[in-house]
Amino acid sequence: MGARQDRYDEILTERALGLIERLHREYGARRLELLERRRERVAAIADGASLGFLPETKDVRDDPDWRVAPAAPGLVDRRVEITGPTDRKMTVNALNSGAKVWLADQEDANTPLWENVVGGQLNLLDAITRRIDFSTGTKSYALKPDDELATIVVRPRGWHLPEKHVLVDGEPVSGSLVDFALYLAACGQLQLDRGQGPYYYLPKMESHLEARLWNDVFVTAQEDLGIPRGTIRATVLIETYPAAFEMEEILYELREHSAGLNAGRWDYMFSVIKTHRTRGTDFQLPDRNSVTMTVPFMRAYTELLVRTCHKRGAHAIGGMAAFIPSKDPVVNEQAFAKVTADKQREAGDGFDGSWVAHPGMVEACRTAFDAVLGAEPNQLGKLREDVSVTAADLLDVASTPGEVTEAGLRNNVSVAVQYLAAWLDGRGAVGIFNLMEDAATAEISRSQIWQWRANAVVLDTGDTVTTDLVQRIADEEIAKLGDDPDRFEAARELFLETALADEYADFLTLPAYE
Repeated sequence: MGARQDRYDEILTERALGLIERLHREYGARRLELLERRRERVAAIADGASLGFLPETKDVRDDPDWRVAPAAPGLVDRRVEITGPTDRKMTVNALNSGAKVWLADQEDANTPLWENVVGGQLNLLDAITRRIDFSTGTKSYALKPDDELATIVVRPRGWHLPEKHVLVDGEPVSGSLVDFALYLAACGQLQLDRGQGPYYYLPKMESHLEARLWNDVFVTAQEDLGIPRGTIRATVLIETYPAAFEMEEILYELREHSAGLNAGRWDYMFSVIKTHRTRGTDFQLPDRNSVTMTVPFMRAYTELLVRTCHKRGAHAIGGMAAFIPSKDPVVNEQAFAKVTADKQREAGDGFDGSWVAHPGMVEACRTAFDAVLGAEPNQLGKLREDVSVTAADLLDVASTPGEVTEAGLRNNVSVAVQYLAAWLDGRGAVGIFNLMEDAATAEISRSQIWQWRANAVVLDTGDTVTTDLVQRIADEEIAKLGDDPDRFEAARELFLETALADEYADFLTLPAYE
């Protein structure tokens, strides 16, 4: 067990630790088996296999009758959702932001330092019990009345991440199970007493079998803690390429606990690169910032998500607007225009709500959805029966316009190194170049470079992406960041290790965690 600090006993209770122990012993081996299935699929794709809709689950997709559970209290109207880590300041600001939902992030926007893992849970507990008001000396932070606060939805870590500070039978426990169980044990009943419930966002899943595992965990945990079955509700992020072909099956597996699906656009791009990284240029994306939501393969993905969700009575939540307000009025005007256009497109497509990364962007998102929703809480009645998406549509990465440029390579290097330096320093959500970046950004950046180098891609300058070129650009970009390049040395080493290694690391956060 990791070190205990003040008030940790309020989170690391006998009840919570007993639940973690039970869940690990009942489901730990199955989790590892499912992670091995991921590796087997990647190997098969490298040998020429293709992703597609599963023939063995066709009956689930063809059955017209099943639906997910009705929306739970606090999750009926989700037109604006704000994301962010569970530090004390963000907890207050997110809950007060005017958004309908706060994704309290224990995953991509959080560095899993032990003090962040437990401290974030304490902040959630204090928010629910209204003990979180505090002052910095120059500014005071206090919660608004309960009926004005966003609904809390916690995002635990993905199935792939361990928690090395918690051992059961000498083995590290899944970070997913730790984050899930600590919140459920401390706050589940409190949320029920407030008229809501313990709600979750589930990240990084790659198959309906992984969703089935989560559903079994929910059933066991509710029984263990004496909470009524179906109390837990979960929204799944469709942010991996394989999961896009199993959306309907994922909803089916979680149907008594489902709160819908989310279009996790940035991690989806990362997964597109990662899944087909060895398949040449057919799955090669241009510069990260030129891949918009209107390119064919991304458009197919989001339209299928809305169609799938509304067919089954589930909410469809749109993607992240990463822009953050700037002091530069020109930059600010451009950012708000892009956010507004993005949210208007999503609202018009039938999404029930969408994400922003900063309280300053809540109003722009709400205005776009208000214009379409009016007095209605959601668009579940908009079935999008006009949508027909094939496997070929989802796989049509080759039609993405754009090129690979030196400027794009430099941006990838700079953003990834800056983000990793912050991550290693304990911060998982970082403002860089007027965007709120999290781990997905660094994953896309290093994965693109790995793919470009592996395929000897030629830049717009005529230079080929090589190890030497990437190393030189890294030195040049770090030199631009200030007079103390030593503070970026560990981040530079980690970035180059994962971007240039012969063997691709499945997740950057795994070596970073070590």
